[in-house]
Amino acid sequence: MKIGQLAKVSDCSIQTIRYYEKEGLLSPPSRSEGNFRLYDEKALKELEFIKHCRSLDISLSDIKALLDLKKRPEESCSSINDLIAKQLDLVNKRIKELKALKSELQIMNKACSSDNTVESCGIIKTLTV
Repeated sequence: MKIGQLAKVSDCSIQTIRYYEKEGLLSPPSRSEGNFRLYDEKALKELEFIKHCRSLDISLSDIKALLDLKKRPEESCSSINDLIAKQLDLVNKRIKELKALKSELQIMNKACSSDNTVESCGIIKTLTV
């Protein structure tokens, strides 16, 4: 299939597919006589793997490491476990930061009613401090 077909089937933009190729995440496609990129089922599976990793907010460099490890199935998976543990730590940190952000916004939301003027707005006063 051509890149446009792969983009439709995978629900991934053509630009993203080209970027993943450039970064070495996708195997280089074969080419048609007219020099069009041609993809097969393997390329679709690679792209789905990358998209799943991205949905877990795994960095491109970590995805590349995972793809490299997939090519060496006999190796220990300890580095994969470490990578996911690190990712989980990042998510937990972000959750903590988001909870603090939510709390601050809730306090600000209660600091003002819509009946006030901008001059007496509690939110503006909170942001100015």
